Amino acid sequence: MAVPFKVDLSGKVAVVTGGGGVLGAYFAKALAECGAAVAVLDLHQEPADKIANEINEAGGKAIGVAANVLDKEALQKAKEIIDKELGTCDILLNGAGGNNPRGTTDDEFYSAEAVKNNPDLKTFFQLDPEGVRFVFDLNFLGTLLPSQVFGEDMANKKGSVIINVSSMNAFTPLTKIPAYSGAKAAISNFTQWLAVYFAKAGIRVNAIAPGFLITKQNEKLLLNEDGSYTPRSEKILRNTPMGRFGEPEELVGGLLYLVDEKASGFVTGVVLPIDGGFAAYSGV
Repeated sequence: MAVPFKVDLSGKVAVVTGGGGVLGAYFAKALAECGAAVAVLDLHQEPADKIANEINEAGGKAIGVAANVLDKEALQKAKEIIDKELGTCDILLNGAGGNNPRGTTDDEFYSAEAVKNNPDLKTFFQLDPEGVRFVFDLNFLGTLLPSQVFGEDMANKKGSVIINVSSMNAFTPLTKIPAYSGAKAAISNFTQWLAVYFAKAGIRVNAIAPGFLITKQNEKLLLNEDGSYTPRSEKILRNTPMGRFGEPEELVGGLLYLVDEKASGFVTGVVLPIDGGFAAYSGV
């Protein structure tokens, strides 16, 4: 991939969790193109190796490592591999996260009449606590635990940086997805907390908050079978001042700015929206 601009990350080691996913792969490739040696961390070995191989074939340096971000012991074993193969971490990108249908409602607004007419409708009252817990764990603990495991070596190491992935719904929650909205709000808050905690230890901590992008994970919600927009897509676009969906590549510029010590060395505790103006728009 061609990054929008290059920063010099030569000699840096980057760990990207969720690196086998759509966005994680873009992040991993961008960091590698700027000279970082990248550990592509994913729940499964195959997608991690796939992205690592693509980076190596393009002339970069990467390894694929399998680890569950919710298993601290597995993360520590992954760290041992990374330390041996690439060196200790300088850049941690916490890209693992996601939603789950069990933490999602079918309705946008509660209506007793609608429930009466459709007894199978999943409202707030039918949300599965385990589904909600899974979403919170995956996003929040899946960011906290890698920060614990890799952050210890990063402390007092000049130029160290942690980048978390929040969301535009951390600013204003979206309908239907209370668990995901709440979990991403927790990520934004944790980003600020961790930035303060590590401020004197030499680690900058920031986050990007992507707006709406069409990916394999959400295309069934946003696109009809014929490729046209669903009603939810139309609503999203009406509330996005730029009037379009974003592209994964458009997240890369913000990422590179935040990881570059020369460009953002005095920036920490920031959650950067990359959302076409969605978070800024009141709808009026």
